[in-house]
Amino acid sequence: MWDTGAMADIGDIIDNFSVLDDWDDRYRYLIELGRDLPPLPETAHNDANKVQGCASQVWLDTAVRPDGAGSPVLTFVGDSDAHIVRGLIAILFALYSGKSATDILSADAIKLFEEIGLREHLTPQRSNGFRSMVERIRSDAQAALVTAA
Repeated sequence: MWDTGAMADIGDIIDNFSVLDDWDDRYRYLIELGRDLPPLPETAHNDANKVQGCASQVWLDTAVRPDGAGSPVLTFVGDSDAHIVRGLIAILFALYSGKSATDILSADAIKLFEEIGLREHLTPQRSNGFRSMVERIRSDAQAALVTAA
């Protein structure tokens, strides 16, 4: 298992986006979130972890741990060659990492993405990449539930 460090809290991220009026400040904050991601081990920069559908290079690695009678818990690490995308990864990890597969499948990252205003301020390619990352995380959660059953 890797060290996921101190990940940003999704509530804090939402609050910070709400107080930043200027989009340049929001982009800087997004990039800062990405800088705080724990490093992805070089061995995890592989084809199995590569997210398809992203214009940038994106890797997501998933660890699943059983949770007794409950839903398995998933933890994520990831990386990208683009600073803004690393920030998007940090937001997704704040929402999803360390949560149960059931909670992951019930959380709506796309709605959150729209609520904090990211959708209209990112290129369609980045928005599609964000959706691809969400689909990958949800797919991993679904697979964890099937394996646990």
